[in-house]
Amino acid sequence: MSFKIAFIGAGSLGFTRRLIKDTLSVPELQDIEISLMDINTKNLDMIYQLIKKDVKGNELKKIKITKTTSQKKAVTNAKYIFSMFRVGGLEGFKNDIEIPLKYGVDQCVGDTLGPGGIMYGQRGIQIILKLCKDIRENSLPNALLMNYANPIAMLTWAANKFGRVNTIGLCHGVQGGHNMIANAFKMKKEDIDIVCAGINHQTWYIKISHKGKDLTGKLLKAFEAHPEYKKTQKVRLDVLKRFGYFSTESNGHLSEYVPWYRKRGNEIKDWVDLSSWINGETAGYLRVVTENRNQFDTDFPNWIKEPHFKYKYEDRSEEHGSFIIEAMETNRIYRGHFNRINNGIIKNLPNDCVIEAPGYVDRNGLNMPLVGELPLGCAAICNSSISTQRLSVEAAVTGNDELLRQAFMMDPLTGAVCNPPEIWQMVDEMLVHGRSWLPQYKKAITQAQKRLRSGKKIKLKKYISSAKLKIKKTPIKRKLTKAS
Repeated sequence: MSFKIAFIGAGSLGFTRRLIKDTLSVPELQDIEISLMDINTKNLDMIYQLIKKDVKGNELKKIKITKTTSQKKAVTNAKYIFSMFRVGGLEGFKNDIEIPLKYGVDQCVGDTLGPGGIMYGQRGIQIILKLCKDIRENSLPNALLMNYANPIAMLTWAANKFGRVNTIGLCHGVQGGHNMIANAFKMKKEDIDIVCAGINHQTWYIKISHKGKDLTGKLLKAFEAHPEYKKTQKVRLDVLKRFGYFSTESNGHLSEYVPWYRKRGNEIKDWVDLSSWINGETAGYLRVVTENRNQFDTDFPNWIKEPHFKYKYEDRSEEHGSFIIEAMETNRIYRGHFNRINNGIIKNLPNDCVIEAPGYVDRNGLNMPLVGELPLGCAAICNSSISTQRLSVEAAVTGNDELLRQAFMMDPLTGAVCNPPEIWQMVDEMLVHGRSWLPQYKKAITQAQKRLRSGKKIKLKKYISSAKLKIKKTPIKRKLTKAS
């Protein structure tokens, strides 16, 4: 089976290498072309060397590996495209977290919702629409775009509606929560059946069963008895207690999507656990990324000396990408949870939004069965986030800063902390600091600069969080957990 796969934003050394390992572990996919694309030539060269080493070590002589900084070249004649870019790098990420923190909007990750997720979406949507244009004009007809880039729901929404490219959003949150549920019940993952539905990073395990016996109502008791989870998952367990259903995402992620747990700096520590950033630490992911800003330089020399990755069919990760390609090429059915335009799959969520729900893939493509209605409370939380997502997508596409400001107003955590004048000023600051990546807001940025220079800025109270750790000055080597 000879075809081409393009990886856009391939400079993510660990993630790209894992996806390629997964894909090339399938015997039928060992006669393909892989195009690695990134604008960072240094990182691109490192991942190219690692992949070449792995392919050679596994004696896959028919695999063709190319690298390029040209997106158009990478997607030309491609049948499958992975998007995994991060627009703005560390500088953009710092703006996403540190500016809102001055206003009391306390984020742990800031890549999906909240001010960080909204602005990350403004940068990313412009890039994914350019990618979609290149795919329409240069890739094979009906090429499939698989988006791993955050915010997944917003970018997948924009790619399908405005980019007019068949796009699936992919995330491993459902798999991670599934493992946790099985652990809480002291069972193997394969022994626990789930139905999970909602929106990305707010997907709900609406049915949990073992050999046909419903365990959904017993999950809270199982978690509260778990020696680790009762300490590290306080937000998730509180939501489970009050809404009746468990959410897919980490304690830190979930805490920043709702208005209740991070609006008072002195109370945050009551809901989070500081043993790991992902459990809710203030600016936790930014701290870890900053400390590991030289990760590629320190890790690459070790990785290139270590034995090559062994490509084994049974040793693939839980990432959906390789299984989707395998199913579409071989007709082996693959079942998972995917992000697609709703179109009635979940009846009490809007038809135009991007939902995450069960589906199966075969040679005919992705098929999503009807879920029906989410429990009312779960749907209410999702609908609040969807309103923010819709405004954010439309703002990014049109460059309408009024819609952008309304998205901030509708964001649950921002609205719980800030009043409208504060939100307007916060948006001004974030637009000005992010101007290098926001060409669609050129006029709005000029006006924002004038307002910020006028001397009429709102004076802010110093915000102090009980869950913020100091960034270590010396970069340390540490294994990163992917936030999405």
